[in-house]
Amino acid sequence: MTPLAFLLMTAIVVHLAGRTLKPSWRPRKIAVRAGVALMFIVTGSSHFIGMRAELISMVPPALPAPELLVTITGVLELAGALGLLWAPTRAWAAAGLSLMLIAMFPANIYKALSGSGATGTDLAWDDTLLPRTVLQLVFLASTSALLLWDLRARRRARPSNTKSQLYKTIGPE
Repeated sequence: MTPLAFLLMTAIVVHLAGRTLKPSWRPRKIAVRAGVALMFIVTGSSHFIGMRAELISMVPPALPAPELLVTITGVLELAGALGLLWAPTRAWAAAGLSLMLIAMFPANIYKALSGSGATGTDLAWDDTLLPRTVLQLVFLASTSALLLWDLRARRRARPSNTKSQLYKTIGPE
């Protein structure tokens, strides 16, 4: 639930700051990008500090080298978060984070169904399957929206190859 709080609170603060500083500005995309980036900085950092043992225990037993997988996904989350903040890599970062969320979903299912966790206690309500699935869908929707917004902006920025453009280039037939 903490990653969702970081995503939402950052997006709200950035959005309100943008609207306050320049009322005509529509900072929705920037706010979501900032929220997703901070969320992945926090979750990526947790692969190394604080929750490492719990994240290792979430890796399904069928997968090899759980420690290495947690390290790799932590590095990818941090790199993806930084990639969202640099215009030339935004689309790649959003696509990579989206794919990573899909690839890591089996670990969430495993945790919810097996009750795995470093603490050995019963699962909290937000560690059960339905809330974990909903959270993953919210995160995936956020990264997918960032990807689509960036792809649309790139398409609009590219000159179209219409007949009038062609006419200007080669002259009349």
